[in-house]
Amino acid sequence: MSNEITKNSIENAVSQKLIRYFGISDFEEASKEEIYMSLILSIKDILNERRSNFNRAVKKKRAKRVYYLCMEFLIGKSLKNNICNLGIEDTVKEILTEKGIKLEDLYEFEPDAALGNGGLGRLGACYMDALSSGNYPATGFSILYEYGLFKQKIVLGEQAELPDEWMTYGGVWLTARTDRAYTVRFGGKVKEFWREDGKCDIVYEDCEEVEAVPYDYTVSGYNTECVNSIRLWKAVSKRDFNMSLVSQGQYVRALEEKGNSEIISKVLYPSDNHTEGKLLRLTQQYFLVSASLQSIIFDHLKVYGSLENFADKVAIHINDTHPALIIPEMMRVLIDNYGYTWEDAWRIVSKTVSYTNHTVMSEALECWSEDIFKIRLPRLYTIVSEINRRLCKNLWASYPGDWEKISRMSIINSGSIRMAQLCVSSSCKINGVSELHTEILKKNLFYDYYKYTPEKFINITNGIAYRRWLCFSNPRLSELLDLVIGNSYRTDASKLTEFKNYENDKSVLLKLADIKYNNKTEFSNWLKSKTGQILDPNTVFDIQVKRMHEYKRQLLNILNIISTYVDLLNTPNMDIVPQTYIFAAKAPPNYYMAKQLIKLIVAIENEINKHPIIKEQLNVVFVENYNVSVAEKLIPCCEISEQISLAGKEASGTGNMKQMINGGVTIGTLDGANVEIKNEVGEDNIYIFGHTAKEAEELWRQGYNSILYYNKCYKLKNAIDFLASGFNDVGFVKIADYLISGGNISDPYMCLADFDSYYKIHHNMLNDYRDTLKWQKKSLNNIAKAGIFSADRSISEYANKVWGLLKV
Repeated sequence: MSNEITKNSIENAVSQKLIRYFGISDFEEASKEEIYMSLILSIKDILNERRSNFNRAVKKKRAKRVYYLCMEFLIGKSLKNNICNLGIEDTVKEILTEKGIKLEDLYEFEPDAALGNGGLGRLGACYMDALSSGNYPATGFSILYEYGLFKQKIVLGEQAELPDEWMTYGGVWLTARTDRAYTVRFGGKVKEFWREDGKCDIVYEDCEEVEAVPYDYTVSGYNTECVNSIRLWKAVSKRDFNMSLVSQGQYVRALEEKGNSEIISKVLYPSDNHTEGKLLRLTQQYFLVSASLQSIIFDHLKVYGSLENFADKVAIHINDTHPALIIPEMMRVLIDNYGYTWEDAWRIVSKTVSYTNHTVMSEALECWSEDIFKIRLPRLYTIVSEINRRLCKNLWASYPGDWEKISRMSIINSGSIRMAQLCVSSSCKINGVSELHTEILKKNLFYDYYKYTPEKFINITNGIAYRRWLCFSNPRLSELLDLVIGNSYRTDASKLTEFKNYENDKSVLLKLADIKYNNKTEFSNWLKSKTGQILDPNTVFDIQVKRMHEYKRQLLNILNIISTYVDLLNTPNMDIVPQTYIFAAKAPPNYYMAKQLIKLIVAIENEINKHPIIKEQLNVVFVENYNVSVAEKLIPCCEISEQISLAGKEASGTGNMKQMINGGVTIGTLDGANVEIKNEVGEDNIYIFGHTAKEAEELWRQGYNSILYYNKCYKLKNAIDFLASGFNDVGFVKIADYLISGGNISDPYMCLADFDSYYKIHHNMLNDYRDTLKWQKKSLNNIAKAGIFSADRSISEYANKVWGLLKV
C-alpha cells in the first residue's frame, strides 16, 4: 500500500495544503501547527478517496451494511494510527526529517478526541477499526461532544474537572456534512387523526425542534482499501437569533434561547443525580437515535428505493442500552412516516436490531421515569406503552397467572421505563461479552428472557485493535516478533501462537526483559517531563488503569500497598522486590467514593515521597488525565496487570487483553475475560485469587460480615487502622468506616473477604519476578496466547452470528 502513496505525492499534497490554507509556499516558513494541519488534511484526502471508492463497491454489490450505535467512541489520536494503517510512516518520517521536523512531535501535538471515556467507547473504536480492516461496510453513530467528559487535573490532592477543549486541533479530522442535516423533535403535544382506511396521521404541536448536523470521522483499516466512518451529530438550534430581544437589551436571553438546544452536544454523560441531568441524558439519547435513523433510511432509499428489504440490507447494533430508543423510534418512523401496520413495522424492527449488554451493574441498566419520558418524548411514550402491552399479552399467554415473572420481564414497571428489557424483548440477538458474563445474563440478569427465547442469546467475547496496542504502541516488541516469527501476525493475530516456540530460548527471553526495561525507561522519562513524578524502571511496574469504581476494587490494591508500607515503616531494611504501583482513572464528578479513592491514592503517593529510603522499595503514582494516548505509552510497560474486580461484576474487560498482549502477567479474580485468559495461558502464567462469582453470591446471600475478616487477618487490620489514622495529615476515616462500620452494607464489593488470598498470591507473584527467565517465560506465553482476543475475531463472530454481514 505504501507503494501506491509515494514520497512525492505526500510531499506535494502537504505543500499544496500549506499554500491553500495558510498562504505559505515553503516548509521552512511553516509553523509546527501549520505542518500538522496540512499533513492531516493530506491524509484525510487519501482516506476520503478510498472511502468513496469503497462505498461505490458496496453499492454496486448491494451489500448489507451494519450501523453501530454507541454513546461514545474513545478514538484517541488518529494521525499515527492512520499513517501506520496506510503503511507510510517511514515515508512521512523521511519527508519531515529532511525539513528538520520530527514526526513524533506532530504525534504529540495532536489532542485525544474527547468523544469517549472508558471501556465502552474504546471497544467501539476498536470494533470500527476491525470492521474497516476486515472490509466490512459499516458506519458508527455517536454525538460530536464539544468538551467530552472532562480534562482531569489533580489539585491539592483531589480531582478537579476542566473542560476538554480538543476541537481546535483535533477537529481537523472532521468533515462537515451540512447537506445531510435532519430535524429532531422534543416535547410538545401529539395529536392523532384517524383516517377511514384505518391509518393514523400524527400532528406535532408546540414541540421543540433541533437540527442534527453530521460530521464524519474517517476510520481506516490496516493494509486494506476499506475506509468506513463514524458519523457524529452536532446539535444546532433551529430558532432564529432573536433580534427583538437584542433590541430590548436582553442579550443574555437571546443567547440562552439558542444555547438551550445546543447544550445537547456539549458534554458526554452529564451528571444524572438531578432532574436536569436526567432530562439532558434522555434528550441526548433520543437526539442520537432519531438523527441516525433518518440518515440510515435516507442511505437505504437512495440505493433501493423501498424499505421492504430494509431488514435484509441493514443491521443496527445497540452497544449497551444508551441507544435503545432506536427501537420505538424505528416503529414511529415506519408507522407514522411510511404507513406500515404495527405488525409489519415490528417484523422489520425485530429482525434489524441487535443488542450487546456490557454490564450487570444495576445503576448502568438505565431506567427512565415515566413522567419525564412522557413529557420529553410524548409520541415515543405511546409506542413504548404499546410495545409493553403486546409483550405482556404474549407473556400472559405463555405464563398465565404468573404476575411476578411478567412484572420482571415487562418494559414498564412501577413508574419506570426499563431500557434493558426493551432491548432484550425487541432484538433479534442479545450477546454478553465474555463466557462468564453471558452465563450470568442467562442464569441471573435475563434468566426469564433466556427461558422464554433461548435462541436469541449468544456469547461474543470482546477483542482489541491489537495492531494499535501492540504493533503501533510497542515497536520494540513488534520488531522482535517480526524477527522470530515473521510479520504475518500483523494481519492474523492467531499467528502469535508461534511465539510460544521460543519460551525456552534464553536469548529471546533476555531480549523481552530488555524491551520491557526500555519501555519503562521511556515512559518514566516522559512522565517526569510532563509532571515531575519520578519512577524507577528497575522496579516492577504494577499497573491498575481502568475506570475508578468500587467494583473495580482499586481499594483492594490500596490496602495491600498500605500493608507493605506499614511493614517497611516497622522494618526499613526488609527484603522485598522493589515495586512501583501505577494508577490512572477518572472519577465521575458526582461519584463521591470514586473521588475519595483518587484522593487516597494521591495521599499515599505524597506520604511515601516523604520517606526517600522507603520510596526506593515502594512507590505509588497516580497519572492524571488518563486517556488513549497515555495508555499507549503506559501499557507496553506493564509487568503486573491488576484485574481484581469482585467476581461476577466485570462483564469482560479489555485492559486485561491490552496488557496481556504487551507481556503483562495478570493477577486477577475469575471474572470477565480473566476466565478465558486463564484458559488460554494456563495456571502457570496467571495469578488467580479470591472467591468465584458463585461463592461471592452465596457469601452475600448468607449475610456477609466484613468485620470477621478484619479481626482474623492482622495485616488487613493494620492496614485499615493505618488508613483511618490518615496520610500526610489527610484523614480517611470514612473509607475505613465504609469497609467495617457500615452495618449490613459494609464493604459491598468484598475487598476484605478477598484480601488474604490477594496478599498471598501477590507475594508469590513478586517472588517469581525475582527469577528473570522464569518471569519472561510467563510474559512470552501471555503474548503468544493473546491472539484470540483480537477485535478482528470478535467482529468476524458478530458478522457471522448476528449481522449476516459479508466482506466487500
